Amino acid sequence: MSQVGQDVTNKIINVAIHDLERGEDGFRSKTGNNHLAVTSTTQRVIDELYELYSRRASKSHGKFSSADDAAPTEMHLRDYVDQKSDFADLSEKMMSTLKYQAGMRNAAQGGHVFFAHFSRDDRQFLLVAILNDKLSAALTSSYDVTDVQHLDMDGFRFAGRINLTGWAAQEERYIGFLKGKGAVSEYFMAFLGCDNTVQLRQDTTDLVQALKGYADEQGMVGEVRDEFLGKAKSICDRASRSREEIEFEALANELAPKDPKALLAVLTDPERKLNDRFVPDRRALSALVKFKGRTAQWAVEFERDALSGGKVRYDAAENSLTLLDLPEDLTAQLRHELMKDA
Repeated sequence: MSQVGQDVTNKIINVAIHDLERGEDGFRSKTGNNHLAVTSTTQRVIDELYELYSRRASKSHGKFSSADDAAPTEMHLRDYVDQKSDFADLSEKMMSTLKYQAGMRNAAQGGHVFFAHFSRDDRQFLLVAILNDKLSAALTSSYDVTDVQHLDMDGFRFAGRINLTGWAAQEERYIGFLKGKGAVSEYFMAFLGCDNTVQLRQDTTDLVQALKGYADEQGMVGEVRDEFLGKAKSICDRASRSREEIEFEALANELAPKDPKALLAVLTDPERKLNDRFVPDRRALSALVKFKGRTAQWAVEFERDALSGGKVRYDAAENSLTLLDLPEDLTAQLRHELMKDA
């Protein structure tokens, strides 16, 4: 992991940690440390949390909800960004919201709540994660075995990331959180005040672009690329017809069984903002397929999205194709040929 004083990917601005405790009479918020010192350990924890969050397959994305009953998280964050409040005030107010939302749902759990404001690749983020302690054993200097407790970094189920730069730029999706199942995700989504209204066609289009991006990264060309994308379309078509949600981990295992982790890394990349678990839109899936044809005099090949995007036009009455936006090298050859004929 990166150490303080060296070049680090995540440049920590503020960190706070509090406790959400569950008792017989419900949840209570316990103030911890509003300004955690940025040490090598703090840096390692935040770096690891970010990487673990990024690799988790089941995430959902959205933006702040405009509903009247939405959580006040956006308002508190706005005050912090506008320097009307400090990080201590922000974390304590968000803890109050978290406690309220936890009390509304049986699936909620307590734990240590980390708040981290950091910059990464010239963009600023707020990461919130709930961690619990884990019991393990350690060997003492006298060769005795003793119980020790440490943070269960791998076991967290509740985490969210707000892209502050994307929020300021009014991007369509700038909030992400671990989706989980049922009330598990609803609890944390409500705490963040996130609206993740699923737009099936856009989600499918984003998935198609990610699959093409993966094919490009793997250097797939020709029949290998066509076979991969065709298989992807077949899997997604099957899910669409049966109205089953696509799950990225299952998709990666079926589509790339030899190395599913490489594909999963693309699908779960937070910067792609892909929503896991949605029913694919069959119209958007058509962009995975290429059209090919040849005669003795010519051959043509184009992707379906060229047809839907108007770059290729088909006239059924004339049984003809019109190709638009020809590449410059082809245009130069054709013009040269016309000049010869003239």
